[in-house]
Amino acid sequence: MLRLANDLRTIGKHIFATTCISFLIVPLLPIKLLLEEYASFRAENPEWTFNHLAVDYRNGNVYLGAVNRIYKLSPGLEVQVSHETGPDEDNRKCYPPRIVQPCSEPLTLTNNVNKMLLMDYRENRLLACGSLYQGICKLLRLDDLFKLGEPFHKKEHYLSGVNESGSVFGVIVSYGNASPDMLFVATAVDGKPEYFPTISSRKLARNSEEDGMFAYVFHDEFVASMIKIPSDTFTVIPDFDIYYIYGFASGTFVYFLTLQPEMGGGPTTGSSSAGREQVYTSKIVRLCKADTAFNSYVEVPIGCISGNVEYRLLEAAYLSKAGAILARSLDVAPDDDVLFAVFSKGQKRRPRQASQDSALCVFSLRKINEKIKERLQSCYKGEGTLDLAWLKVKDIPCSSLLTIDDDFCGLDMNAPLGVSEMVRGKPLFSDAVDKMTSVIGYVYKNHSLVFVGTKSGRVKKIRVDGSSRALQYETVQAVENGPILRDMAFSSDHHYLYLSRVPVEACGQYSTCSECLGSGDPHCGWCVLHNMCTRKEKCERSSEPRRFASDIKQCVRLSVHPNNISVSYAHVFSFVQLVLEAHNVPELSAGVNCTFEDLAEMNGLVEGNRIKCSSPAEKEMPRIIVDKGDHQIVQLYLKSKETGLAFANTSFVFYNCSVHKSCLSCVSSPYQCHWCKYRHDCTHDPRTCSFQEGRVKKPEGCPQLLPAERILVPVNVVKPITLRAKNLPQPQSGQRGYECLLTIQGNEHRVPALRFNSSSVQCQNTSYFYDGMEMSSLPVELTVIWNGDFSIDNPAHNKVHLYKCDAQRGSCGLCLKADPLFGCVWCKGENRCTLKQHCPHPENQWLEHNGINSKCTHPRITQITPLRGPREGGTLVTIRGENLGLEFREIQGNVKVAEVDCTPIREGYIPAEQIVCEMGKAEKSQYTGNVQVCVGVGECRPEFMAKSSKYYYFVIPRIINLKPSRGPVSGGTIVNITGSHLDAGSNVSIMFKDQRGGQWLTCRTYASLHGYGNVSVSVSIDKAHLQKDLRFEYVEDPTITKIEPEWSIYSGHTPVIVTGTNLDIIQTPLIRAKYNGHETLNVSDCNPTSMLCQAPELPISLARHQEVPERPDEFGFKLDDVQALMALNNTNFIYYPNPEFEPLSVSGVLELKPGSPIILKGRNFLPPTNSGNGKLNYTVLIGEKPCVLTVSETQLLCESPNLTGRHKVLARVGGIEFSPGVVHITSDSPLSSTAIIGIAAAGALLILFIVVVLIAYKRKSRESDLTLKRLQMQMDNLESRVALECKEAFAELQTDIHELTSDLDGAGIPFLDYRTYTMRVLFPGIEEHPVLRDLEQVEKGLKLFGQLINNKVFLLCFIRTLEAQRGFSMRDRGNVASLIMTVLQSKLEYATDVLKHLLSDLIDRNLESKNHPKLLLRRTESVAEKMLTNWFTFLLYKFLKECAGEPLFSLFCAIKQQMEKGPIDSITGEARYSLSEDKLIRQQIDYKTLVVNCIHPENEKSPEIQVKVLNCDTISQVKEKILDAIYKNVPHSHRLKASDMDLEWRQGRGQRMILQDEDVTTKIEGDWKRLNMLAHYQVPDNAVMALVPKQVTAYNSVNNSTVSRTSASKYENMIKYTGSPDSLRSRTPMITPDLESGVKVWHLVKNHEHGDQKEGDRGSKMVSEIYLTRLLATKGTLQKFVDDLFETIFSTAHRGSALPLAIKYMFDFLDEQADKHNIHDPHVRHTWKSNCLPLRFWVNVIKNPQFVFDIHKSSITDACLSVVAQTFMDSCSTSEHRLGKDSPSNKLLYAKDIPSYKSWVERYYSDISKMPAISDQDMNAYLAEQSRMHMNEFNTMSSLSEIYSYVGKYTEEIVCSLEQDDAARKQRLAFKLEQVVAFMSLES
Repeated sequence: MLRLANDLRTIGKHIFATTCISFLIVPLLPIKLLLEEYASFRAENPEWTFNHLAVDYRNGNVYLGAVNRIYKLSPGLEVQVSHETGPDEDNRKCYPPRIVQPCSEPLTLTNNVNKMLLMDYRENRLLACGSLYQGICKLLRLDDLFKLGEPFHKKEHYLSGVNESGSVFGVIVSYGNASPDMLFVATAVDGKPEYFPTISSRKLARNSEEDGMFAYVFHDEFVASMIKIPSDTFTVIPDFDIYYIYGFASGTFVYFLTLQPEMGGGPTTGSSSAGREQVYTSKIVRLCKADTAFNSYVEVPIGCISGNVEYRLLEAAYLSKAGAILARSLDVAPDDDVLFAVFSKGQKRRPRQASQDSALCVFSLRKINEKIKERLQSCYKGEGTLDLAWLKVKDIPCSSLLTIDDDFCGLDMNAPLGVSEMVRGKPLFSDAVDKMTSVIGYVYKNHSLVFVGTKSGRVKKIRVDGSSRALQYETVQAVENGPILRDMAFSSDHHYLYLSRVPVEACGQYSTCSECLGSGDPHCGWCVLHNMCTRKEKCERSSEPRRFASDIKQCVRLSVHPNNISVSYAHVFSFVQLVLEAHNVPELSAGVNCTFEDLAEMNGLVEGNRIKCSSPAEKEMPRIIVDKGDHQIVQLYLKSKETGLAFANTSFVFYNCSVHKSCLSCVSSPYQCHWCKYRHDCTHDPRTCSFQEGRVKKPEGCPQLLPAERILVPVNVVKPITLRAKNLPQPQSGQRGYECLLTIQGNEHRVPALRFNSSSVQCQNTSYFYDGMEMSSLPVELTVIWNGDFSIDNPAHNKVHLYKCDAQRGSCGLCLKADPLFGCVWCKGENRCTLKQHCPHPENQWLEHNGINSKCTHPRITQITPLRGPREGGTLVTIRGENLGLEFREIQGNVKVAEVDCTPIREGYIPAEQIVCEMGKAEKSQYTGNVQVCVGVGECRPEFMAKSSKYYYFVIPRIINLKPSRGPVSGGTIVNITGSHLDAGSNVSIMFKDQRGGQWLTCRTYASLHGYGNVSVSVSIDKAHLQKDLRFEYVEDPTITKIEPEWSIYSGHTPVIVTGTNLDIIQTPLIRAKYNGHETLNVSDCNPTSMLCQAPELPISLARHQEVPERPDEFGFKLDDVQALMALNNTNFIYYPNPEFEPLSVSGVLELKPGSPIILKGRNFLPPTNSGNGKLNYTVLIGEKPCVLTVSETQLLCESPNLTGRHKVLARVGGIEFSPGVVHITSDSPLSSTAIIGIAAAGALLILFIVVVLIAYKRKSRESDLTLKRLQMQMDNLESRVALECKEAFAELQTDIHELTSDLDGAGIPFLDYRTYTMRVLFPGIEEHPVLRDLEQVEKGLKLFGQLINNKVFLLCFIRTLEAQRGFSMRDRGNVASLIMTVLQSKLEYATDVLKHLLSDLIDRNLESKNHPKLLLRRTESVAEKMLTNWFTFLLYKFLKECAGEPLFSLFCAIKQQMEKGPIDSITGEARYSLSEDKLIRQQIDYKTLVVNCIHPENEKSPEIQVKVLNCDTISQVKEKILDAIYKNVPHSHRLKASDMDLEWRQGRGQRMILQDEDVTTKIEGDWKRLNMLAHYQVPDNAVMALVPKQVTAYNSVNNSTVSRTSASKYENMIKYTGSPDSLRSRTPMITPDLESGVKVWHLVKNHEHGDQKEGDRGSKMVSEIYLTRLLATKGTLQKFVDDLFETIFSTAHRGSALPLAIKYMFDFLDEQADKHNIHDPHVRHTWKSNCLPLRFWVNVIKNPQFVFDIHKSSITDACLSVVAQTFMDSCSTSEHRLGKDSPSNKLLYAKDIPSYKSWVERYYSDISKMPAISDQDMNAYLAEQSRMHMNEFNTMSSLSEIYSYVGKYTEEIVCSLEQDDAARKQRLAFKLEQVVAFMSLES
């Protein structure tokens, strides 16, 4: 096998170099052989890695290009010859190379990497190009690798100095016999574009030593057959290069596949200059073979998209034929070329963390050529630019020259050319785990087969049969590790694949015909007589009928008759003939054998498709023994004598009747078994059992005992046992008689028996006995046998019951209630229970059931429960004792408890033993008494009376309290009720009863049947109803909104903060995880909105040392009976591997100096969570003392405490405790006394001073080292935290928006109706416009005027005349345009015609006046422009409702939601979260989120609604938020108004308080008055609020006489807005002093324009800029919604809906106008379209969503929408935006997004232009339909009346114009107008 690895060098080098490599031979055996069994070839030196591979298709020889060697191998991979190419002295900087001229650079021994290996079949030579000497090539003879030539002395001989093996690709092109071949070479240049062309064509001379070898095919002063990368490109992207992945020739063209950096719009996109990641594009380059000047160079981007994932990074490619099946799917011919390509995900190459996600795609080469032709045609018509940024840094427009055909090879104009639109391949297969690195394919039996190598060394075999996805039918592990190289080749017979020489099929792995033909591998079929799965050509005589099966229906089928025989058959006959019927068998003239597994084999006689075989001989039969049943199934095989192999099989049964030992089991067998009753034997052969021998064939004829009544036998009494039977055999001569066999307590008792006849048998007189008095009766097994051991079947399982009267019957009552059949009596003399005959006479000495004496005397009471009960009665008293009567009537009415009648209950009565009675009601005077029972009917005699020794007491149960008093609606709450005497009585009735004691009751709530709210908990003890009103409140089940963090480690016990609602109502909250069927739980602590839980461990086998994160099967919470949270669906909770610690040292003891840090090493210390590294709480104890920790991925740095000596180190994290060892801290040894004495005093002082300095220095350096280590580790941890705030805000918003938009279907969005929507756009700010009202009377003049308006000549003249008047203002123009459109709403075809005329006039005027064409339609300066807006308004309503409305409404909601999550100043409108710099609060405001529970203002009884507010909200803001929550999906106009409501705070004990923005408690400081906020009133979390209708006065309201009307409504009115959006900015609330008092009002921010403000109140200007980063956070949070909106607007396909016809129609009209005026500047055309639709219609809608929806827009929302609208406008512009640090923030905010938005706009316009044109007929039909749908929305007469007012004003001018116009004169329009004027003046 050829084993390769790819080593992606740097981000700029997409080149593969190989690691260790070996060749292996795979024998033609199943592929499951181990790799080691392959014969292998390896290079002599492991560093000489293999680079390239080529196979000679003529003889199968393999050529290998390696480092320093070229090898020639046989097809079996034996080395035939090798050629040395290096190493040699060289330096890459030597140019020309040192073999041409001396080089001053230092030379070193350098390896020669093979970069290109090509077969030149025509000259029988091999081109081997290396990396030495700037890339020179050798020409070697194919036969023996003899060097034919090595040109090196010209610069054309150096192909490239790049050192990587995959950097050069060559294609040899032949032109027939006359002219020499050409070599097209493409190479990376590695930053040396001046030395090497990136692509060129060279001469391939016939003479290998010729001087002109590798010379450029054409070269003069200006043109050459090559292309170089311009140096300008390197100034934009310094490490630019083009990487060539694959090349081939097809038809008249040569193609190369490349990967190259994308050129952006300036240096900022360069990877080096801006630090931004470089984006790469895969392209296919095409050149004509005959093009010597490279004018035909065209490059096209390629890629493919699968499942919304873009795959754009080319890894490998291969050219193959389509094959018939794939061709049908691609709509090409079977012999057409297709290109298989492997791409990896995305467009960014990251060598370290590259994505493993890759896809296999297919391209039709024909369709690529069609795309190129289409681009060439458009360019040669003068459309677009050359679009080749790397070669032409400036955009060069195409020139209009000529029409081109399929074989067009370019001119020196319009070349080279780029195609901007990507050609998308058809995705076939993707793999997200094992990255695909190489590909090869061929066609087999019309199937297109592709073999893909992967990064892990596997080969995937894939069948591409034209279905939507390909079939991966096998995977082979080709190499043990490392990837498979890009170079792969087939052996010449296509049986093997050279990379690791894996067979292209592995049919041998399938062992049955159905497995083989069901595998889907088209190579495989079933070779019938060889019984193997193989290729057809490997199956002998496969062309003969039915010898080779290629369809699963052709598999051999076999049946046999008979399909069973008895094993004892051979006793009687020597064999049985079996007939086998075979289907789909080939001709069997060579003969067959029949084989019974390993039992027997015999010859088979073939007769057509029938084969006759004999059964096995007696000695070959299988032995069948009793415990395995009566049969055995074996496989009967047909074995071909030709091949000696079994080729078909079927099941065959051998059975054995003799294993049956009873008649019934014998004759019930499914096989032919008979019973001989006189022989007591089962046989298969009826002849061996004659009728005289009692042959039985059916169960009815079997000897058997019949079912008997209970057979009762008292112990120690002699008694016979008679049994009924049938078919009892008469013992024959020499046979023994009958016996009964009884097994008593394990002992057998044989009793002689007498057969009366065939239907009766009797066991003789015998007595029986069993041990013990624990059982009153004992059932005993009974078997009847004859002739010693022949048993009679007992199908009814009759038993004998032995009994003792005195066992378990110690009292008279128990004795008499025994079964009457026992015949037991109570013997008074002996006081015991016995048989009558064993009791001494006379008769009155015994009592018997139903006898004369059947009544037991002296009843006795032994137990009473309960002993206490309520006086009200109803208590069930259970009385146990002896002789308590034998019948219920004997005690009925004869029971008293404490002198109160107690009524016995029949169901509770156990004769003689127990009475259950129900207490009657006791009087208040009765307190206690004993229990009396009298047995008998009638008068009670003393001997039948029983009294209890214990007393029964009457008590009064009371209840005091219930705790807890609330719980979830799903139930499960354990409720304790306390009180006294709660254990009295027999039955407690509560809603949810459980258990009780004297002072308490415990119950568990069930799920509420009636939803939320209070339920009354009534407690009854028997008939006593306890008087206490206990209430239990069912509240909403807890909900969980957020889990943070969403991860733990396997061992759990890490903190998890859970946010939600009503969490405090759960008594014992548990967090749970379930994995592989095992559940783990852990505890949690609650407060109302959050829980602190310890994550449960993941029940995973830690022995496996898993290193991958795992997700639990279920993760959730056990909260009482709340089922909804048991398993959360919306959580992504994940478990990471546990941290693992290494021992401190090998010995386990670490020696340290005091103060030295302890470093604990290991792994997984920081789980790799999505939001950066996760933090775990580590505790490390040194002895008993904790140490300060710094954590990184693989280390814990522990600052050891001030200790000495030996101490155990213990690390704790999560549920793990681990000791890595012991530290031994030794202090520095002091100076010895001898040294101190020996040193002079002065010296001692000096040394001491030096020592002190050194110690201080050492400590300082140690501290700095420690600090440095800590800083380094902290820096590691800091990297991932920067984006956290944005991410959290986005996640938070997503959940909020999800709640808001989850029910946003079509009905959920409050769209305005058509009329309201059009009125708001046409007449902004006017609420009740006249066009909506009916006129009181319609004058005739108006009707005549209406006819004139419907005259096109008049209308055009009328509009032009009005526009010519100086007094006709901009406002008038807009008004007239809107009025005309309302009149023409019902005639939109006419309106469109008029509009087109007016626009055409406008364009003419614009161009005549020498205005810049881009200014057209920019501003609304004409009636035409306003009419155009209105036209789109009418025609895009449906599109708004169906498509664009939803993302626009989502954006509005998102902005509103995000703004309201932070403080908003009620006065200035500034907010913490904003997109607008002007509306940003530039200071820190401390605030807290509160949840208030609101009562619905229209339904006080409905559940409270939870609303999130801020404690810094004013009361008006709180009211608005509450109304928003209550009327979530209600249009704004249908809601209650906040100004009409008061906010009422409902506190405990009925206290209510009205909260207002201003009242007597409002704080005033100096001349500043601050509006009241929730914090001012100290409103707590979870407070209850209600909105009530506005009241005139309240206890805390402002005195109306003393303070002016500066109530909250004033500020609401300042902020609220219903008028025109254009005047909104001027209406931003300003702070105005109160007119009467001069007091200035403020909320969060004092207006900084007031001079008396203190510095720092608002923060200095410089510091306040810090808060601008909040704009970014807000922008990031809203990004998705902005993108969604822009994407919907700038997309031509919308969820199945087509692009509105109006857009296409109007854009085509503008293009026609541009063509008419010879305007070909694409920027002008783009600008016209932008001015016409996006800027004229969409910007208006984005800024004013209230035009489309029934909503209220606040000033902060408006400011944010204005920023979005400005971004939208910038995206539609073609001009470049130069931005700097002084640019406005809203421009900077979206600066990096605008280029991509611009590309969307360009693509949108381009897509629209490519759509088929709309005919006037289709458009008119569409317009007529639109008119019909909205026919009567406006009052046409009212509109005409409004238009007529302009006629009245300018009558003379209009008449004059009509008289001067030729067409108007012909129609006498001036006269008609004068008639109208006359009528109107008359009627007025």
